[in-house]
Amino acid sequence: MDRGQPSGLGPRHDATSRVQKPESAADRMAALKARVAAAVGGSKAKGGLNTPLHPALADLGAPIKPGDSLAAAAAGRRAAQKVAESFNRKEHRTPSATTTGQPRANPYLDTSSHGPQGKPKEPRQLIFNQKGKYIAQANALRRQAALEEMKRRIAEQARKAGLDEDRDIEKAFVVEAPPDVEWWDQGLIDGNDYSNIPDSIKVNTPDSVVTIYIQHPVAIEPPQDKLAAEPKPMYLTPKEQQKLRRQRRMMELKEKQAKIRLGLEPAPPPKVKKSNLMRVLGEEAVKDPTAVEARVNREIQERFDKHMQSNEERKLTKEQRHEKLAQNQQKDVHKGVHTLVFKIGSLANGKHRFKIGQNAQQHALMGACIMHPKFCLVIVEGGEHSVNAYKRLMMRRIDWTESVPSLDREPSASGAAVREWLKAEDEQGMLKDLSNNKCQLIFEGESKTQSFKKWSSKVCETDQEAREFLSQMKMENFWTQAKNTPSHV
Repeated sequence: MDRGQPSGLGPRHDATSRVQKPESAADRMAALKARVAAAVGGSKAKGGLNTPLHPALADLGAPIKPGDSLAAAAAGRRAAQKVAESFNRKEHRTPSATTTGQPRANPYLDTSSHGPQGKPKEPRQLIFNQKGKYIAQANALRRQAALEEMKRRIAEQARKAGLDEDRDIEKAFVVEAPPDVEWWDQGLIDGNDYSNIPDSIKVNTPDSVVTIYIQHPVAIEPPQDKLAAEPKPMYLTPKEQQKLRRQRRMMELKEKQAKIRLGLEPAPPPKVKKSNLMRVLGEEAVKDPTAVEARVNREIQERFDKHMQSNEERKLTKEQRHEKLAQNQQKDVHKGVHTLVFKIGSLANGKHRFKIGQNAQQHALMGACIMHPKFCLVIVEGGEHSVNAYKRLMMRRIDWTESVPSLDREPSASGAAVREWLKAEDEQGMLKDLSNNKCQLIFEGESKTQSFKKWSSKVCETDQEAREFLSQMKMENFWTQAKNTPSHV
């Protein structure tokens, strides 16, 4: 170190400054201490993970003399310059560098943190939000929401005042400007407008959409046709039915005669009756009238037996009739579910209860008969034909004022006969007066699906019990409607 020079840090122009003198171990140690002291800011630092520093660096906190600080700084600069020059010499003066003339990349140098020119990137600075930034954004959102709310209120008031209709009428008179090229002409016009017609028309050009080929698209059935209802059959009058029958039988007869002429079928025997006996048999009938009459009677009986036998063969069995009836009733239900609700004053007559349940089962109706001390409620669901037949039964065929003694005096297992208000006799053993008893239809309509799964009878002593039973099918409103319906209506 040259201690005779002034303490300035400017460049030196003397000859001695260009000569690199060997540095001693003390100078290098002083430079290293100065660098570490500058890094820690003059405070006594500790190593990573709270480990003490090396003993050689233990005196970092000691005061530094003014002369020593300048010498240490100069020594540190020279040591750093020397290390950089030695590294560059080792890195660039290699055999590969001399042969190729290009510096070889250092495999131990991480350049990921360097910029495009090899300079180290500057650390990212912390950017703090200005005070009131998010408060301003929240205020803007509140103002926007208040504006939308005000627009909504104005539109609602205008709609109430009938101003929207006037506004729509004004918009209806506004005619939009026509486009430069219509969408159906875009494939036939070469350009964005009609200014170059007819030169811009693409008809005979290779890229034209018009060709000599004809396209026949495959017809696809519209999906809504599958959901359309089947057309109802056309009903004919009796005269039209007879005419069609005559025409059909005439065509069958002509076909049979043609087969007989061709020899495909044998000729049928003559159909002899008592009215045409003499005309068909002729001389034979004159010779022996008794034998001919017996023969004609026998043939008539054979034809009758054959006719009755064919009828018996076409007749359905009992099981087939039941199956056909069930199928028709099921088809009737698929067309639409109809619901009927009846209010009956009293079901003390056992015949009435039997007819209600038996007819419901025969017509494949679902529902329930709820018996209450004040009144009874009957709910049925089913197809249109079955529901109409049951409606005639309830409103016309049954005489609700009829009172007959009970057939079974003993209590039944169903529990219906044990109720005093369900017995046909009163406490004195006399028949109850049912002269004011009637049946009222309080509801009739259609529903999407059937709420009941079968036909059942239910005895309810209280209104709460009846409501709980109907709440399972979501029909408790019918009980309220029947309760509020006056009996004299």
